[in-house]
Amino acid sequence: MGLLAGLGISLLLFVVGLKLDLHIIRAFGPVALATGLGQVFFTSVVGFVLALALGMDVVPAVYIAVALTFSSTIIIVKLLSDKKETNTLHGRIAIGFLIVQDIVVVLVMIGLTAMGSAGDTATLGAQALAVLGKGAAFIGVLAALMKWVLTPLLRRLGRSRELLVLSAVAWAVSLSAVAHHLGFSKEVGAFLAGVSIASTPYREVIGSRLVSLRDFLLLFFFIDLGAHLDLGAMAGQVLPALALSVFVLVGNPLIVMVIMGAMGYRKRTGFLAGLTVAQISEFSLILGALGMRLGHLDKDVMGVITLVGLITISLSTYMILYSGPLYDRLEPWLGIFERKNPGRKAQDHETKPNARPVDVIVFGLGRYGMALVRELERLDLHVMGVDSDPGLLRGFTHDGMETVYGDAEDPGFLASLPLDEARWVVNSIRDKHVNQILLHGLEDCGYRGCIAVTANSDHESASLREMGAHLALTPFADAAADAVRQLMSVSSCLSANPPPSTSS
Repeated sequence: MGLLAGLGISLLLFVVGLKLDLHIIRAFGPVALATGLGQVFFTSVVGFVLALALGMDVVPAVYIAVALTFSSTIIIVKLLSDKKETNTLHGRIAIGFLIVQDIVVVLVMIGLTAMGSAGDTATLGAQALAVLGKGAAFIGVLAALMKWVLTPLLRRLGRSRELLVLSAVAWAVSLSAVAHHLGFSKEVGAFLAGVSIASTPYREVIGSRLVSLRDFLLLFFFIDLGAHLDLGAMAGQVLPALALSVFVLVGNPLIVMVIMGAMGYRKRTGFLAGLTVAQISEFSLILGALGMRLGHLDKDVMGVITLVGLITISLSTYMILYSGPLYDRLEPWLGIFERKNPGRKAQDHETKPNARPVDVIVFGLGRYGMALVRELERLDLHVMGVDSDPGLLRGFTHDGMETVYGDAEDPGFLASLPLDEARWVVNSIRDKHVNQILLHGLEDCGYRGCIAVTANSDHESASLREMGAHLALTPFADAAADAVRQLMSVSSCLSANPPPSTSS
């Protein structure tokens, strides 16, 4: 049980790391850093004071304060994806400061590991510096690998999706082992393994393939956690947990709204982004488990953290799902969080900064698919090409075309595409099975645009139209019909001007 629980945590943090594309930090750097670090600072300070007021000792109060600062990247990204809000202004800002939070929590875990490795107070400083030095070297080597090794290597491995996923898992296990050998926790290594791949084109495919395995193994973490909890002791922690939960549900969003309002963002953007921090994270539970392993916490404190997690994650999920009606009710009182003349003119419905919305998504960039793309681009449409051949994508990227590495048969990958922007989704792959899976996947994602598929026969075309395709292309039949039309035009020309006779 313990082994499976450890694997579940490591795989969870690897998948979390895959979501942390550092390009988002560069795009929304000032607001992500200011909001992320500001919220961590204020929440930890107020949380520490509140924990002391509830009668906790200093060390448990520090753990409680830190646990309250982190929000769940996994839950937020999932909810924003379900609501089609990952590309909105508030969605991208929220993901940006969640990345900052996750970077901070890794640094905290490294620091706690250093504290736990020190034998006594006299050697604490020296050992902590040694561990932090090894951590800096570890991250430096990893950054070099990210820049010069990982992307070319993944491009070769990407020719086989199964080999790509297996190699990613092996990479996560390897970095976990290296981190453990250097004196860090295995979870830190798994997280950094995910971050190292997050800026590559292959993260969505890898992440979507590991979601089911992550969820399965994560069950054992919660089972193992529950097996070690004393429900009798937790009963006495209900009042402290309720007080801390109210602070997280109300205080954290207020802190974010104050910071974003001061930076010139409108009250709606600040409110919607603030709701994403109204819960504690899976990192908080992992942090508590690490504290128990190091002997810093007892079961009572772990019970408080667990109760706060159950309360805040449950309630904040509904707050985010119904953020629109909630904002409408609270809007008259939110004016204090907005400047009289907001400096940010961007509206909440904006997508990527300075980016043109995607008009058509084309799956399969072979000869037929690429011909479709070129014709669509001649009509001044913004086309996104999707293919599972990294070498093929590399050539198109150099031409300035927007491309994504992915698989039409992967429903998890489909959810990561800008389906709310696209007017058409076109599959140029002549495979009935792929077409059927794509149609089902787009329906599950709530796609409302038009769908075109490529069929092998008229019978197959009729079947696909019954399943929801608006248009079924038959390349050979269409090409033959076009060829006949050209032949007829040439034939009429020849009847007026017959070719010279070759007879003697």
